[in-house]
Amino acid sequence: MYLKKISLFNYKNFSEANFDFDSKINCFVGKNGIGKTNVLDAIYHLAYGKSYFNPLAVQNIKHGEEFFVIDAEFEKKDRTEQIVCSLKKGQKKILKRNGKAYDKFSDHIGFIPLVIISPADRDLIVEGSETRRKFMDSVISQLDSAYLQQLIQYQKVMSQRNALLKYFALNHVFDIDTLSIYNEQLHGFAQSIFEKRKEFIEDLIPIFNRHHQAITGSQETVQLVYESHLFEKDLLTLLKENSNKDRTLQYTSVGIHKDDLAFEIDHHPIKKFGSQGQQKSYLIALKLAQFEFLKKQSGVKPILLFDDIFDKLDESRVAKIIEMVNSATFGQLFISDTHQERTEAILKSTHQTYRIFNL
Repeated sequence: MYLKKISLFNYKNFSEANFDFDSKINCFVGKNGIGKTNVLDAIYHLAYGKSYFNPLAVQNIKHGEEFFVIDAEFEKKDRTEQIVCSLKKGQKKILKRNGKAYDKFSDHIGFIPLVIISPADRDLIVEGSETRRKFMDSVISQLDSAYLQQLIQYQKVMSQRNALLKYFALNHVFDIDTLSIYNEQLHGFAQSIFEKRKEFIEDLIPIFNRHHQAITGSQETVQLVYESHLFEKDLLTLLKENSNKDRTLQYTSVGIHKDDLAFEIDHHPIKKFGSQGQQKSYLIALKLAQFEFLKKQSGVKPILLFDDIFDKLDESRVAKIIEMVNSATFGQLFISDTHQERTEAILKSTHQTYRIFNL
């Protein structure tokens, strides 16, 4: 599959912009702040129904305007698919496929497989566990709509359980029987989510290791470890054991909403012991593993967005990445870079068709 063309109206810094793309490599070059990343984010928006960089939807509307529209044509399995995402201030965001609006954005997730590699990925290392859970969930959800629904239901039941715990504290009462109803429901959703996360990470680790060795020349040993309370006991048991603690805290302290991924280099946290280059190599390997996993599971080559990834990487690591890109592994690729000369040299070395957009 590939993106044929896109039109932006009042999206971030663009009043109106139109792009026709090459089916292989497309590169946006220009100074920082000119809008290179914004074009990539618009493409991401069409795949996920939201921005990768700004969760507040209304802030993606150009300053001083009332709405934004992203309109694009994709080629998928020899069919043209029109995807339009629009938002007007004070109204709900609308996502349409071939003129028909989705009732639920979750129904669209996975239709356009896409992976982004960006400096913002560093949040996966430096931020809390929620960021890493979202990474797991976004990948699995693209392939498994039932998983996404289970996740939504789990969050809903947990919110109800937390509200009940707050009610108990406010009214100085405690009803273990009512709490048990929520425990049973959470247990059912949690076990399935846990098993799918565990299976996903088990499948991802060897792919991740292979990509990391290719980028670094096998110079470093890294680990990717899934951490969950459910490795110890099932959630029903854990909720029962922690009921007094939850009663005091007034929220649910154990469960798959506390799961995490440990990113390690030589069995130490890469956040503390990895250089900037090592951290970047780790994240690029992780995202390339995500790409390969999605491709293998879906049978479709995802669109790949490279946002300013050549910065802070030495020449040998850049060369390794380009070598991978030059293989038949990848489909359509979008790159943003501040150095046009570097970009052109890299693109010429790929022997692929390409287009460069000077912004």
